Amino acid sequence: MKTSAQDLGLEELCLRHDAALRRFLARMLRCEETAAEVAQEAYLRLLRFAPGRAIDDSRAYLFQIAVNVARDRMARERKRDGAAGEHQAETLRCPLPDAESATLERERLRILSAAVDDLPPRCREVFLMSRLDGLRNGEIAERLGISRNMVEKHIIKAMLHCRRRLDAAGG
Repeated sequence: MKTSAQDLGLEELCLRHDAALRRFLARMLRCEETAAEVAQEAYLRLLRFAPGRAIDDSRAYLFQIAVNVARDRMARERKRDGAAGEHQAETLRCPLPDAESATLERERLRILSAAVDDLPPRCREVFLMSRLDGLRNGEIAERLGISRNMVEKHIIKAMLHCRRRLDAAGG
């Protein structure tokens, strides 16, 4: 397969700006996987529709193609979701949380887990039966042989304790 000088220039352009383009698209689309797909589509469009003349600012040209691809994709996404006429943020939904969100959630869970572990045994037991097992207050009271009012007090105490811990950690 023959490679023209223009193809080599396009390849160099893509390689030189790939990391920056993906970061730019990831911020725009809020999803690294979608950003990678959009970048690939932008490269294909660039190869398919590259002008025969020299481009003054090839980096800007590449980024503008990528923005157009991203907008096309967002429009298809909105249309597919049946929200073509609604005003939505110009972002695509990513099935995976971004790295920052995942890290913050892991830290939040660590803080909550430590807070629950620090609760008095009966309070922790009631709280876990309520929140993890999904039992109603009456069921918990019956199983533990305590009043429904006491179940509610334990849950309130546990929730306040967890809230204080999160607030103290800035979360």
